Amino acid sequence: MAQTPFACTRAHVLRMSLLAAASMATFWVGAPAAGAAPSAASWDTPQQRQVIAAGLLADSAGSFNGAGHLSAAQANSAMSALTAHMQDTGGETGTQGEQGPEGVAGTAAAFTAPAQTAQNPVSVAAFDRLLVEELGLEPVAAHVQATAAAAGLRPPSFFGTEVVARFLELGYEHPVGSQRLDLFPTEPISRAQAAWSLAGVLDLSSWSVSAARESLSAFELPPMSSAQRQALQIAVSRIGYPYVWGGTTDNTADGLEHGGFDCSGFAWRVYKVSGLPWGREIGGRTAAEQAGEIPRSQRLTAGQLEPGDLLFFGTAHFNSTATESNVTHEGIYLGDNWVIHSSGQGVYVLPLAGSWLGSSFAWGRRVIR
Repeated sequence: MAQTPFACTRAHVLRMSLLAAASMATFWVGAPAAGAAPSAASWDTPQQRQVIAAGLLADSAGSFNGAGHLSAAQANSAMSALTAHMQDTGGETGTQGEQGPEGVAGTAAAFTAPAQTAQNPVSVAAFDRLLVEELGLEPVAAHVQATAAAAGLRPPSFFGTEVVARFLELGYEHPVGSQRLDLFPTEPISRAQAAWSLAGVLDLSSWSVSAARESLSAFELPPMSSAQRQALQIAVSRIGYPYVWGGTTDNTADGLEHGGFDCSGFAWRVYKVSGLPWGREIGGRTAAEQAGEIPRSQRLTAGQLEPGDLLFFGTAHFNSTATESNVTHEGIYLGDNWVIHSSGQGVYVLPLAGSWLGSSFAWGRRVIR
C-alpha cells in the first residue's frame, strides 16, 4: 500500500496537550482558523460530484446534504447503481481506464440488518460491509473474522469487513481542526463519508482488489498465551477507531476533538489506559520514547517477534539511537506477519512484510513477559 503513516512524536503530543489546555477553537501557527475548517457537508465536494455523476447518490434541489445520515434505502440504491455503473462501463473504473474490481458487476449487495427500515441510518461498519460484498471480498472478510475469533481475540462482528475496507483505503481520516467529523464504526455514516468511500471504489483498480484478496486470504494468527490474548483483545476491539493526533482515549477525556488514537497513543490505550500490568513496562508516551527506553540488547528483529510486541518504524536502523526524527510510527504485532496500528485509515491491519510497514521497520520491543 502506498499510504504513509502520520507522525507520532513528542512534538505533536506536547502541542496537542497545550492546545487542549488552552482552547480547541484555536489551532497551531499555520493551521486554518476554526471558522475556515471544512464543514461536515462539503469537506469532500469533488467526491460528492463524482458519485453524483456516476449515479450512485442523488443531489436534491441543488444540495447533496453531505452532513446528513445515509439511510438504508439510499445505501441499497447506491449498491444497485454501483453494479449498474460497472456493467455500463464494461467493468472499468478509475480515471485511468484501469480494469475494474473483480466481483463488482452483478453482486448488488443489500442492507438487510434486523430492525432496519428504509429510512433508518446505516452505520459506517454496515456500509463498509456492503462495499466489501460489492467488491466480491466477503469470503476474505469472513476468513479474517473467523481467524481472529479462533485465536480467542473476540473480534467485533465487523472486524473482518473493516480490515478489508481499510486495507483498500476506503476510509478517510480528518486532519486536526476537523477531527470532530471523524466517525466510529458503529456511528451512522454521513452522506459525505459514504461519497468518499464510493468514490474510492470507483477509483480502485483490479490490481488493488486482487492484492487485497491475495494478502488477506493468507491472514493467519499463531497460538497465543492468555496474556497476549488479553492485550490483543483490546487492540482488535478498536478496529476502525479514528486516528486522532495526540489521542489516547476512546472519548474526549484527553481534551481532544474526538476519541481515538495516534500511533503510540494506540499502544498507550492498549497497555496503559486499560490498566494491564504490562503497561508498567512502558514509560514514554511517543513512539521514539517507547523505542528508546529499552537497552539495545532487548531490541527484537522481525524474526523474533511475538504477539503483543511493540513495533517501531521510521528511518532508524536496528542499531540506531532512537530519536523523534527517526522513529515516527508504532504498531502492535498480532503475529504471523500481521500488525494492528493507528494511521491513515484509523486503527487497521496490515502485513509487516509486504506493505510500507516492512520497508520502514526498525525494531520491536517485548512488554508481555
